[in-house]
Amino acid sequence: MTNNNRLNQQLAFLTEADKLKSTLRATKLCDGSRRENSGEHSWHIALYAMTLSEHANRPIEISRVIQMLLIHDLVEIDAGDVPVHADYDQAEQLAKEQAAADRIFGLLPDEQSAAFRALWDEFEAAESNDAIFAKSIDRVQPVIANLETNGGTWPDFNVTPEQLETRVGVKVSRGAPAVWAILQDRIKAWFSITR
Repeated sequence: MTNNNRLNQQLAFLTEADKLKSTLRATKLCDGSRRENSGEHSWHIALYAMTLSEHANRPIEISRVIQMLLIHDLVEIDAGDVPVHADYDQAEQLAKEQAAADRIFGLLPDEQSAAFRALWDEFEAAESNDAIFAKSIDRVQPVIANLETNGGTWPDFNVTPEQLETRVGVKVSRGAPAVWAILQDRIKAWFSITR
């Protein structure tokens, strides 16, 4: 492959990735002014990971964690964002995301495509130390945003403290239990006021 062909493939991938900025999530910005997009979310959780890395409960390579977080939601360009508390067909969503990963990472030159896809697959599997921490941090940011916006989308989805524990807390605790312990106090306080 010539350098021009390689560069054109990389630029096509980066142009496609720009579409993530148009993919809206249910989560609102902390100031409540509007819904965030998936590009903003990816940047923000990469910053969360960099800032909170000292709270990982196992050895991690933060540069790999940040790489995972920067690419983990690219599939939402095709598959859309599905809120963790929404009712949806998980098998159907997984199939959409797999097809999106094939297409989007397939825009890159072969070895880069394989490397990005392997990193995305590792994140999805959440078995390596880096992926466990990345998944934990991915769940932290929406909780903070919902707390900062008076529950945000929790009332829309009739979220209970028990749901937060099983759908979010379990994943955060796997990689950053100290972070979840702090969030639990804030969550309990919010639900005690709203009940």
